[in-house]
Formats: sequence, structure tokens, C-alpha cells
Amino acid sequence: MNRIILLLNITGLLIGISYGLHNPIVPIFSKNEIGASYGELGLIGLANFVPYMLIPVLVGMLLHRYNSGVLLCIGIGLNTVSVFLLSLAKTVPEIMILRGLTGVAHAFFWPPSEAIISGVSEGSTRVKNIARFTGFFVAGFMIGPLAGTFILEGLDVSYRGLFEIATFVMASSVIFGLQLTKKQIQRENGVFSFSAIRQVIKFPLVIMILIYCASSFGMILTIYPAFLNDRSMSAIDIELLFFVFGAARVITLALADRLVRYAGVTLVTSIITISIGLAISFVAFSMQEFIMAMLLMGFGFSIIFPLTLEIILRKTSKQSQGIIIGAYETTFGIGWSIGPIAAGMIAEYGGNSMPYLTFFAIGIVISSISLIKKKMLEPQSI
Repeated sequence: MNRIILLLNITGLLIGISYGLHNPIVPIFSKNEIGASYGELGLIGLANFVPYMLIPVLVGMLLHRYNSGVLLCIGIGLNTVSVFLLSLAKTVPEIMILRGLTGVAHAFFWPPSEAIISGVSEGSTRVKNIARFTGFFVAGFMIGPLAGTFILEGLDVSYRGLFEIATFVMASSVIFGLQLTKKQIQRENGVFSFSAIRQVIKFPLVIMILIYCASSFGMILTIYPAFLNDRSMSAIDIELLFFVFGAARVITLALADRLVRYAGVTLVTSIITISIGLAISFVAFSMQEFIMAMLLMGFGFSIIFPLTLEIILRKTSKQSQGIIIGAYETTFGIGWSIGPIAAGMIAEYGGNSMPYLTFFAIGIVISSISLIKKKMLEPQSI
């Protein structure tokens, strides 16, 4: 494995562990200790993801001028600060501000990482390397909840103490991130161009799939843990469910280079499995039912993002890929922002299970459209 890719994968693994430790607990902490309503949980999720609608394009512009490793380390620093201050938060507005900072930090994590991978990958190895990197991050996101279960139950640590441990893990990733600043990672010589951003709009079906899946994913990360808690799942149960979710994603990502050959079928199948997982969530009450939902959604969410990015990058020039990656991540951020606020409002006024029925119905419509236009997603058509 290329040394740069190896360093990046280790960095992603540690960041993923930190996310897995604290992220599933934030909604429970906000609801149970701070007293946040479902509407406020939606606003917290919105605050987390709104920066991802705007900042990735800025980062894409910076990728033309600055070392990608430096930008990645900035993201790690911001993330470390935001997670530590979360352990001190006492009000909903404070949590919103800190989650907003996390969103900014996240925008300095993915685009530089994808640009580094794109810069050192040749041809068909790009989707494999992006999937592998995502797999390392997701593996961390899988390990984190399992470790969180032990910390909360075995060591009797509070939620705030768990956030402090997650801070330490996040900070440790900068050791490997700094190594990437020393490598001669080729920077792009292109300049910012709105025409480069407009290239993403040439893929309306991909954008529709991406926004739906990002919205659903945002809902699962920000609202779902509180919903699980209302369905009598303890914090330990929720951490274990997110471990199952991560395991399903890791296994699927390991097959990404094979699944890309059948991009159309894979994407349609992914949307369907996400929709079924949401439908099961709507009616589920037992741990076994939620495990099944998590397995299905884990498969669906894992493969969609590297495949949709590959579809777009195959039709763009190497010189404009920094901006394209930024625009792609901004599109992802739009979906991330829509999901939590929409789910929060639906849960507030329609019942805590209604978001999953609503998103299931939307998923069936989108999967039907995608099935009809599947040829637009096949490798030969892109």
C-alpha cells in the first residue's frame, strides 16, 4: 500500500474511533441531560451539518493553493476543540455552536483526504482507495461505539467523561496527519471556476440519490439515537447497534471495487435497503428488529458515497477535481442539513416514528426513478 495512503488510512481510523465514541451519545446527552426536545435535536443536527453546505467549496478552492495535509490537520485541530468543549456544554445553544464547529472541521477532513487519494491514485485504483479509506474511517466508527459501551458500563464513566476520552483519541490522529504535510503531495495548478462547480449539476440523478441518502444518513446520526432511547434502548444498546451499523458498512466497503462494475444495480439496491431499514425502524421495538434495520442501512449507506463520487470524477479533468470534490461534498452537506431538521420537525409534530415512514416512502419513489434510468449510472455511460 502507498505510504501516503497508509498514513491517511490510520488518520481516518483514529478520527472514526473518536466519532464512534461520542457521536451516537450526543442526541441522548442532549435529550436526557440538557433537556432538548425533538425539534431542538433537529436544530442541533442542522447546526452540525449546515457548515458542510458551504465550507467544502472553500476547502476545494484552498486545495489549489495549499498542501492537503495542512488543511487536514486544521480540520483535526478544530474537531478536537469542538469535542472537548462539548464535555463542558450546559445548554442547547452551546451544543448547537459546538456542533457547528464540528461541521466546519468535518469539511476540512473529507475533501483534503479525497484530494490526497485522487492525487496518488491511477485509473481504477481511485474508487478502491477511496472505499478503503472510507472503510478505515467506518471501522473506527464501528470500534468507537463498542469501546464506548465498555467505557460507559465497565468503567462507569459519564457522558461528559466519554467526550473527553473521544477528544484524546481525536488529538492523537494529528501525529499521522502531520506526516502527510511532509510528503510531496501534488497540488493542483488549476484556478477556481464556477464552470467547474456546474459540472456536478450535469448528474441530476446522482445528485437526487446523494441528497436523499445524505438526508437519511444525517437523520440516523442525529435523531435516531434519541428515537432508539424512546423505544427502550439503553445507551449501551445504542452503542452496540451503531457497532453493528459500522460492521455492515466495513464489510460492504471491502467489496467496493467489485460492486463498482455494477454501479447501477448496486446504487438502486442500496436505496432499497436503506428504505427497508427505515420501514423496519418505524415498526421495531426489539433489539433484534433494530439490528436487522441497522444491517440493511449499513449496507446501503456505505457503498453509495464512493460510487456516486466516482461517477462524477470519471467525467471531470484532473485539474478541476479539487473544486469538483468540494462541490460534491457541498451537495452531500445539503442532504445532511435537510435530514435532521426535517426529521426533527416531523417527529415533533407527527410522532417520533413518523420520520422513518416518511423517508421510506421517499426512498421507494427515488429507487423507482433510479431503476427506470439505471443506464445513466452504469460505468459505460459515464
